[in-house]
Amino acid sequence: MNKSLITNLIALAFTVGGYVSEHHILFTLGLFALSGAITNWLAVYMLFEKVPLLYGSGVIPARFEEFKIAIRQLMMEQFFTEQNIDRFLSDSSGKASTLNLAPVIEKIDLSPAFDSLVAVIESSSFGSMLAMVGGSEALQPMREPFIEKMKISIQDIAQSEQFNTLLREELEQPDIISGMRDKVSDIIEKRLNELTPQLVKEIVQKMIKKHLGWLVVWGGIFGGVIGVIAAITNNF
Repeated sequence: MNKSLITNLIALAFTVGGYVSEHHILFTLGLFALSGAITNWLAVYMLFEKVPLLYGSGVIPARFEEFKIAIRQLMMEQFFTEQNIDRFLSDSSGKASTLNLAPVIEKIDLSPAFDSLVAVIESSSFGSMLAMVGGSEALQPMREPFIEKMKISIQDIAQSEQFNTLLREELEQPDIISGMRDKVSDIIEKRLNELTPQLVKEIVQKMIKKHLGWLVVWGGIFGGVIGVIAAITNNF
């Protein structure tokens, strides 16, 4: 059972218990907690899934072209600069073992990638709903897990046999430096064109959905606190 479901069940239990026992404060606590938890759960769900009649839902798969462009720009502007290519060719002996980009990937700052993801969410119709739960600050705890998962994903791509084979074949061509970036760009473009909205959704969902569950937990907690305050105030 995940934290979102547990939070909703606890809030529902308080609501039902308060209603049955006619305990006003307990009922209000549970009702407000349940509304906060369900609202935040729906917000998280709407990030990844299209909900009929709810405009702006399914923002992640709907913006998959923007994600593809951002990944391509990241690869070309961070990894395959002329300086990095020149350094790689100077050190490479042409063996497969030298085609290891892991040390380079580990040193790259992927914070801009996370910032781009946050910007996409904020600029979408989901942005107003995100603002209700703290805005972009609510997503900040996911920065490091996102960066870690992104590095692992990029390393997997860079270490794949297909990527390394294509890269070594390109290294054998004349005028390597002058044409390398364009050729690598074509490789990345072809690979990204294989991505589908469903695959992009699954990649992003795997990286951040676990941590977004805390939005549901805190929605239930804050909703419960507000409910108690409302019930006590109403008694005066």
